[in-house]
Parts: sequence; C-alpha cells; structure tokens
Amino acid sequence: MNKATPKSHSSHWGAFTANFDGDALVVQPFKDDPDPSPILRNIPSALAHPSRLSKPLVRKGWLNDGPGPDDRRGRDTYVEMEWDAALDLAAAELSRLGGGTAGQKPRGEVPGKHVFGGSYGWSSAGRFHHAQSQVHRFLNTAFGGYVASVDTYSTAAGSVILDTVVGNATRITREGNWWEHIRDRTELVIAFGGLPLRNLSVSPGGSSQHIARDSIQQGLARGCQFVSVSPLDDDFSAAGNATRIRPRPGTDTALMLGMAHHLHVTGQADEAYLARYTSGWDVLRDYLEGRADDIVKSPEWAEGICGVTAGEIRHLADEAAGKRTLITVAYGLQRAENGEQPVWMALALSAMLGRADQQGAGFTYALGSMGNHGKPPLAVPVPTLPQGRNRSGDFIPVSRISDLLLNPGTTYTYRGEERRYAEINLVYWAGGNPFHHHQDLAKLSEAFARPDTIILHESVGTATTAHADIIFPATITAEREDIGASAGDPYLVPMERLTAPFGEARDDYDIFCALAQRLGCLDMFTEGRSSRGWLEHIYAKTERAMKNRGENPPSFADFMTGGPLKLPVSKTPGMMEAFHRNSETNALTTDSGLIELYSEKVAASGLPGHPAWIEPREWLGGTGAEARPFQLIANQPIGKLHSQLDFGPTSMSHKVDGREVARLNDRDADRLGIAQGDVVKIWNDRGATLAVASPDPGVASGVIQLSTGAWYAPRHLEGHGLVCLNGNPNAVTSDRGASPFSQGCSGQTALVSVSRIEGPVPAVVPHKEILPREDGTEDQLHAAIIDPRGVPLDL
Repeated sequence: MNKATPKSHSSHWGAFTANFDGDALVVQPFKDDPDPSPILRNIPSALAHPSRLSKPLVRKGWLNDGPGPDDRRGRDTYVEMEWDAALDLAAAELSRLGGGTAGQKPRGEVPGKHVFGGSYGWSSAGRFHHAQSQVHRFLNTAFGGYVASVDTYSTAAGSVILDTVVGNATRITREGNWWEHIRDRTELVIAFGGLPLRNLSVSPGGSSQHIARDSIQQGLARGCQFVSVSPLDDDFSAAGNATRIRPRPGTDTALMLGMAHHLHVTGQADEAYLARYTSGWDVLRDYLEGRADDIVKSPEWAEGICGVTAGEIRHLADEAAGKRTLITVAYGLQRAENGEQPVWMALALSAMLGRADQQGAGFTYALGSMGNHGKPPLAVPVPTLPQGRNRSGDFIPVSRISDLLLNPGTTYTYRGEERRYAEINLVYWAGGNPFHHHQDLAKLSEAFARPDTIILHESVGTATTAHADIIFPATITAEREDIGASAGDPYLVPMERLTAPFGEARDDYDIFCALAQRLGCLDMFTEGRSSRGWLEHIYAKTERAMKNRGENPPSFADFMTGGPLKLPVSKTPGMMEAFHRNSETNALTTDSGLIELYSEKVAASGLPGHPAWIEPREWLGGTGAEARPFQLIANQPIGKLHSQLDFGPTSMSHKVDGREVARLNDRDADRLGIAQGDVVKIWNDRGATLAVASPDPGVASGVIQLSTGAWYAPRHLEGHGLVCLNGNPNAVTSDRGASPFSQGCSGQTALVSVSRIEGPVPAVVPHKEILPREDGTEDQLHAAIIDPRGVPLDL
C-alpha cells in the first residue's frame, strides 16, 4: 500500500513528520533532532482511542435540575446531545451569568468577577490553537474579563522569589548558562534535584532539538564533573559516573547552608563579589554564624537535618570553591513547603563562590526541568494569539483553585499583598486536566461541587470531564493546522493537518465562534478572521521581524508546506551577563538594583528576610514521620507529558497491568515484605492510591517515588476507604500553599504509609471508562458511579 507524502507537525516533546501507511499513522522525528523523545510514539494511538469524545455531553443532574452547586459532580452520568442543542444550553447559561450582549450586564462594576477561566496551556504546541489563549480571549470578549490564574504548578515558588531578589525569573531562567557553556567551559556542575532527561524531553510549544544528553556527555569527556543532589539516582541519568549525594527530601536548603558556613569560616567566600553585586550579605552572614537564633549553620548542624555527612558537605564546598562551578536547581525542589528557600539559597551560594561573571559558572534555575532551557533566546518574536484585555484585574495563584471555590470572600496573601477570593459561579475550562496537576484530589472534588456551572472543552473523558456540566468534544493537534513555536527553540514548525476530526469533534476556536455568535459578540471575537486567516496574521509578526533583519523568510503559504523554518538567535547579552559587565548601568529591577540576599518584601510576609532553613510540616526528620514513615516523591513521569496520552504505548510500557509503578529502596521493601510486582497501598489522612511496587537500590531509604500522570479513578474499597485504583499520587499530596509569599504548589513531597495489599487486587479503571455515559453498559456505569466522600451508592 502506498504511503502518503509526509507532513510536518509538532508536539511539546518534539517536531516530527507523519504520514499514513494504510490506516496506521507513521511518525518520524525531526531529522535534525539528535536525541528524539520516545513520547512521540504515543501520538498515533490518540487519533481514535476509545476514550475520545465524539459528541457534546451534558451532565444528567444539571440537565434535569438546572445550574447550581451539586455534589453529584464526579459521580453523575452524561447524556449525548446534538451540537446546536448543547451550544444553546451553554449560551443561555453564559447569558444568564452576564455574558455577551444578549444577556445581562456583568455583575457589579468589575466584569467577569464571578467567572474563573481555567486552563494550563499544555493542550497543543500550536500557538493559535492554544487552548489557554482561546478561552481567555473568549472570556475577555464575552464577559469583559474573568478571574485569571498566575504562575505555574511547576515553578511558582521559585519564580516568585527570583522575581523579588533578582528582578525577573523568566529572564534568569532563559538567559542563563547554556548547554554549550557547560559542554565547553564548566568544571563542576552541582545539580540540586539532578538533571533528569525525562523532564528535558518537553517544552511548551515544542523542542525540535534535544541537546542535553550530548552536551553532558561531551562535558564529561572534556573533564567536567557532575554532582547530582537527589534522593533518586535516575534524577541524573545521562552520566552513570556522576557523583551522587542523597539528602533527605526537602532538606537541600540545610545542606547548602552548611556549605555556605564552611566557605565563610575558611575564607573561601568571594567577599569582593558579594560587596559589588549583592545586598544583604551581612544579614545572611549573621544567620550562618548563629547570631540571629544561636544556631550555627555548620556542616555538623546540616548533617543532622539532611543526612549527608559533615565531611561530604565540606568536601563539596571545597570542590565548588576551587573550580568554575555552576549551581543548578530543578523545579522539583521548590514544589514543596517553603519552596522559595532552596532556590534563593542556591543563588546565595553561587554568589559566595563568585565567578558568576564567567560563562559556565554561577547560578541557573530550571536547567533540568525544560528541554528549551539552556538554549540561546530567539532574536525574533514567535507567533501568538492576542488574548484581549482582562478588565477584571482579579486573579489567584494557579494552585489555589480549591481554596478559591471553597472559600469565597476569604483573604490570603501573595507577594506581600492581601487579596480576597472571589465568589465563582462559572468555571470555563479548556486545555487542561486539573484532576491531574492539582493536589489533594478529594478536596478538589469537593471544590468542583460549588460553582453553578462548569463548562469544559476536552478530547477525551478524564476525571475533570466527569466533574463538568457541559462538555464540548475538542479536536487534537493532528486534526487541525497550526504553527508550533517556543521562545527557546530555534525552529518555527508548520503543523499541517494530518487527519479528519474524530466523530463530531470541533476546534476550540470554532466552538467559541458558535457561542460568540449566540451571545452577539462574534465580530469582536474573530475580528473577521477564520482559523487560516488568524494563522497568516500571527505568522506575519515573525515574518516582518525576520525581514527587518535582512533575512528572506518564506511566504505564509510556502511556510505551511515547507517544513521547519530556522529562526535567528539573539546575540544580545542576557540580563545577568549585562549586569556583571556594569552593575550600575545595567542594575537589576530589584529594590537595591543588586542580587538580594536579604529582602524587606519577603520579611514583611512573615518569612525570614534571607534564605533560611524552615522545617516543613511533612518530612522524614519531623514528628509526623513516626506515623507516616515514608516520604513520597511525586515527580514528573518518564513516558508522557503530565497526563497526556497516558494510554499511548510509551506511557503504558512504564506501567504494570495498566497501573503506575512506585519505587522504594530495596531494603525498605524487604523489611515490609514487599516484592517486585506486588500491589501496594500508599496512603495518609488525605486519601490513598494503589501502585505496583518496584524495589530499587537507586532510591534513598525512607523514600517512595510515584510519578504523576495516572488518570484519577477513585473507588470505595472495603476496608480501605476511597482509593485511586490507577496510581495517581495526588490522591495523597498536600494542597497547602508553599508559603504566604508565593502560594505555590507544594505537592512534590508528602509523608505517607505504605503496605502490601493482601488478597484480591481490584483491576485498574480503563481510560475509556473514566467518564460514565448513558450509552455504557450497566456494569460499566455501576463501576463508575461513586460518591467522592467514599460512601458506596445504592444503585
């Protein structure tokens, strides 16, 4: 059978070409990618998977009883409807809540103050069919605004502290040391949280060239040394001979303070650098010496907290002082209570070492967390869809969604400001699965019972879909054309349409157009453009910028069929390079204009005004460990991006019988009578989840590692309560804000108990059965309908 001509396309984990060989989609990685991601193999299975949604669905309880808070969400069934009927229902509800010109005016003086626009931006690498931009543009058009979210689950605490003490977290992340600097110049890399290649597979908007593995191996061959500071050996998998230091989870700040104290008392701290480029060193120095609290932050003190010997701490500090050293911090470290502290302390430690004015030395954030970090920034803008103006002005830190819905009117603090949660009547979500990325999912289920109405665009039936009232089936990237682009990727990728939409699925843009027409605001939303017209319009920005540089980019039509377009990279010095050249002319946008080792803003929030060890409520050295003796690490998965395409072959190859695998130290497993392949229950007071055990000497003692990404499937098990059968760790993780300053996600670690399940083990819930529908069999419906509080329903 003849193959069709390959077409160009892209994903968050890599650019590729694809064509059909008969009924099979054949995917080939981009020819210039030296280390393609295996996640590409998940793509063909997405086209017609049984979990795909083909028609609009409306929750039966909402359809029968109308809008309002409803604790049946998550356990109700759904009725298929024709498009016009479902759109009419949604438009009528949007109009009732003040949307468009056909209904009431927005309530009060603030537009959209009762509407939350949920999305998380990962639904597509395409910049036009970017669901987050689409839903925000629609809500700005229909309501004049909405309650937004700021920051990310991945990096909120780290970004907020770096914005405060360096001036711009985005710039220090994107413009810091590059992989080529590590490859060619760095002598020692100390990677707090490691440099996990699984994270480096992905980047928002796509990563056409995965260069980390080659850069690390070439650096090793040149003589660069790598130290991975992590309880998990595979947090640094690119070099088997990396030095590995295993602190207790959540104690990296104490380890760094011990190093800093040793540098200070041995005279190895670069006092000239500290005086010229930082402010607040005197306060931090007093803290190290114990003048503030009568506790000297010596290596011996640090050993008692982090479990790394004082000798190892001194040796690491001496090594760092004697070499061109780069200190990196992965996102995972700050996804914890007081997650600001390890990021801030790593910055302070690098300042004490000096040499940050040299390429390949100093501090960099998130190098091991995104595939496009560590690459030169682009010299031209990439295409983006204008979202319009949000006149509401209201927002929440992104991981505070449960608190927003459960506690309207309650005050909280963020970046030193007191704020108040709005009362939300409508949640409109497109391009995200909060029942993947949020924590304490029982609490989130309770929160999703509160709004009047939840409207969702989704391509598959997830746990989030099962909490919505109106569900519009959305296309996936293979079913539409777009432009793939990322701020750190050197290629602009035409995303040609590979196949027809599944069933009656529609593009997000077309769904919003249909609603905007019913609400009387179609022209404002579309500006007279079709999807193709918008693509040409947003491409023109990049095209003009390239022409202004004297380059000759292809026309839009030629670009869309011509393969990836190489983009120029910037030669302009980055923020920190310019600052080090002249700290007065190129002062940072901090209060002092310098790197701040002490911050009045942070101190005003109730935290120490300098990097400090603050004991978490859940850690192996605390009193809670007596009842819950394991520290769960809920890190990013290796075979997928978040929960996307969890049913794909690469993702499924990392499961056992469809269930996620949890790794624990082999000696811990022996002590508990747990063998390879046993199903274990991981639980605490927040909930429980099941996973398949895998004893592993590469996991530190007292640690159990279970990656996120399993589709949440809670079921009531006799004798165990409510348990996620599929292995979602967010059944047990904490929904506390990282601190009153950042309110970031603290879900990377949690204290848990672990035990082997005795007797028959319930099967996993297949992806196609996560969302109960009226056309399912009686047995399927009975298995799917459960009370989120864990009480079996009398069916």
